Amino acid sequence: MIEADETTGAPVAAALLEPVLECLRARPSGLTEHALIAQLRDAGVAPFAAARLREPLSLFQTHFLLFHCLYRLRDGLLPQGEWVRIHCLDIGIEPAEGGSRPGAAGLPVLRDPLRAYYLDLTQLERMDAAAVEALLGEFWARMGRDERRDQALAVLELADPVDADTVRHQYRRMAQRHHPDRGGDTATLQRINEARWILLAGA
Repeated sequence: MIEADETTGAPVAAALLEPVLECLRARPSGLTEHALIAQLRDAGVAPFAAARLREPLSLFQTHFLLFHCLYRLRDGLLPQGEWVRIHCLDIGIEPAEGGSRPGAAGLPVLRDPLRAYYLDLTQLERMDAAAVEALLGEFWARMGRDERRDQALAVLELADPVDADTVRHQYRRMAQRHHPDRGGDTATLQRINEARWILLAGA
């Protein structure tokens, strides 16, 4: 039984700890966030059962509340030798590796910004529809940058992590190989030039 700490969450969140834990116990190999929400919904667990996941605000609230519960469960299970994996594509429980996790066996707990964020229910309370839309806008803008970087890496035949010196070295090598004077073409050289600037801007 996980003890609910009322100082870090509202009663509704505390009441969700056991249903979430039961779902995790039922899937030892782990599951995605979507699958976990679906299990809670199908089991009729409120508020997941009534979540309108096509609406950004309801989706954010559902996600936040679930992750709040997961971090609470992690804190509660760690002293018992278990670790809760928390990632949107992989949520599950595993042994805490003989106490090697932060906070086990007297080890110091490292600062975890995500944990602090999700355990603070005021973050949930202050988010309205407009704030969620702004958050999504920032996310998609960041995704756009990430996609450009991935494309630039592919053009220069590189893979992260790379530093500025590696980018410059690879650029010179490929620019020489694809220069029109050596049988290359201008379009390819332009893509190589663009890829260099994208990667150097983010290096």
